[in-house]
Amino acid sequence: MSSLPPASPPTNPTAQQRRESFARRAESLIERKYSISTDKSGELTITVQGDLTQQEKRAVFLTVHDLGCNHTSFQDFVNSPCMSEIKERSCFIHVDVPGHADNNAPLPDNFTFPSLQTLGEDLVTVLDYLHVKYVIGLGEGAGANVLARFGLKHPSRCLGLILINCTGSAATVLETFKTKFISWNNDEVAKGAEDFLLYHKFGHAFNEQLVGDNPDKEKIVSEFSSRLHSSLNPKNVKHYVKAFMTRKDLPLKNCKVDVLLITGMLSPYASVVEKLHKDTDKEKVTMMKIERAGNVFTDAPAKVAQSILLFCKGQGLLTSVVMPGVDRQRAFSTSSGGSNGEPRRLSRAGMSMEEYDKPNIRRLSITVNEQLPPIQAKK
Repeated sequence: MSSLPPASPPTNPTAQQRRESFARRAESLIERKYSISTDKSGELTITVQGDLTQQEKRAVFLTVHDLGCNHTSFQDFVNSPCMSEIKERSCFIHVDVPGHADNNAPLPDNFTFPSLQTLGEDLVTVLDYLHVKYVIGLGEGAGANVLARFGLKHPSRCLGLILINCTGSAATVLETFKTKFISWNNDEVAKGAEDFLLYHKFGHAFNEQLVGDNPDKEKIVSEFSSRLHSSLNPKNVKHYVKAFMTRKDLPLKNCKVDVLLITGMLSPYASVVEKLHKDTDKEKVTMMKIERAGNVFTDAPAKVAQSILLFCKGQGLLTSVVMPGVDRQRAFSTSSGGSNGEPRRLSRAGMSMEEYDKPNIRRLSITVNEQLPPIQAKK
């Protein structure tokens, strides 16, 4: 009488896995706001998504927004479906630069708006206030420049940098719009300023032809313009733009942490990002260009999410999140089998999902233990 073949491993989640998933979702819905005073940058408004008391088991991201928007640009992206798996296993610390929270009053006339360098250096105050040890920096445009300076100044607090449309040199694109970017009103954003901000954000040409590969791009641009006029204080937006215009060169080649540069081929800053990448250490800095994208968040959010996940896996973070198109069962076994023909488990097998997601920060150690193998991202 022939014996029955061995039962296949169950593919449905266990009760424990369902409980862990429910707990992660509940934690990811936690949101808190803080006002944090810094040494040189004034008061920063901070919005935290997720439970920072669980940071030892989570990836912690520090985000800084671009010109003409605030933390909601990152919040909308984090809340999108393509980020759901990452969101459940992460915490996000969103920074509003001075005067950029919704419905903020104009900054005082005697307030000196900080440079991008000063903003970057002062971000460590946010980490100290929230008792956060390490972060992955995630920034766009001017915010990417700010976070790059944070990583250069405080490499021991930064696990890596994901920089979207990051500029490495003094302003060049702005010169093209010098005649149009001429006036700001105290109570509203002037037409020339709005045109520049639209182009800066979306690669939006003045002939009203929208670029990018998102069928909802007109709606997205309209919503951006609406928020620009209704939620943000134009005087404060002007200060951030001026800080961006007067930025100094960014010595990213001296960066000690891993960096991922992302840009869209239709972005007005694509060539600027290419130049920045050309002048960096390729062992530390990787570049990704996305076709048919002006604003990568709106034109290719799934590709951005996948890039974030790959980068984090390379840092030993989010290791339990399965890449799209990869069977979950295979993700916890190697391609070669054991001596008995059964799949050989990875070294961290047997852990719960919570333990598996716990960041491995051994790579931050200053001393090297030659008996330990180098940490590598799982394939």
